[in-house]
Amino acid sequence: MDRGLLQEQGEGRRRAGAFHRRLALIFGLQLLGVIVCVALGLFDVAPPAAVLVLLAIISALAWLAARRAWRPVGRLARVVDAWEDEPDLDALAPTRLSDRADADVVTLARGLHGFATRIAGYNLRERNFTRDASHELRSPLTVIKMSADMLSDEAELSKFGVRSVKRIQRATREMEALIEALLILARESDVGAGEEEFVVNDVLHRGMDDLKQMLEGRAVDLQLEEPARFALRASPRVFMVLCWQLIRNASQQADHGTILITVLPGAVAVSNRVEDAPAIDRHGFELAIAQRISERFHWPLELQTRDGSEHIASIHFPETLPA
Repeated sequence: MDRGLLQEQGEGRRRAGAFHRRLALIFGLQLLGVIVCVALGLFDVAPPAAVLVLLAIISALAWLAARRAWRPVGRLARVVDAWEDEPDLDALAPTRLSDRADADVVTLARGLHGFATRIAGYNLRERNFTRDASHELRSPLTVIKMSADMLSDEAELSKFGVRSVKRIQRATREMEALIEALLILARESDVGAGEEEFVVNDVLHRGMDDLKQMLEGRAVDLQLEEPARFALRASPRVFMVLCWQLIRNASQQADHGTILITVLPGAVAVSNRVEDAPAIDRHGFELAIAQRISERFHWPLELQTRDGSEHIASIHFPETLPA
């Protein structure tokens, strides 16, 4: 193995500078041809028209020779330019290069091949992780949810048991939303997945019951105001996950009071209102996920604080559609 490595390094040293040597030879011959043509013209050996034609031929030959020497680099550039989701590993293999290829070109091809191999491995691990995580995490959550629903129907359950079951149900719904957000962020190729045209107001209306259930057990009143209506071309699932993250963060900042969702022209704002006590200045894990979603889908997230008692998180949508 060491001998093969030394032999490969020796071949690289032997080929090093071949491209530069070929270019120097090409331009050297071109210069010699120009000198000969100039001499033929000065001594009236050939007419000026013939000298010009000969100069044009020499220049064309030099250009073709330089283009041929640059061909391996151009081929690598075309292969890289054609990358989409999966790189073509065979096209980047150093063995596809000519034996006369320069060492720099071989090194470039070897580096691109290794980089493409790592990208392919990363994409495979991403698919395996999201598939396994989606199944392995959602299956026990489904069992927990069904068991909690069955317990809630028990007539002989104590008040403490009822409160515990409700807390389990709320935590299960929160865990489902969190897993959904993490899987969305983990799927690099999921930016355009599930896109459709939807009205923001209608999606929020359909999701209000689920959002209120997630906040069940907390002294928080969830309200929706609609001064505007607009539509988006995006994934409604991603939109609701982002809104839920902001609502959950607002409920943590204010343990009681009102959480207001406001649909503005090209934006959705989530604010918490506490009249008898200042809001808690606490930005948790939910807001970090919301920021990552906003960066991922290019929906700017703006945070504001009014009078030290009201926190407002606004999501701006640069590309909106009429409702």
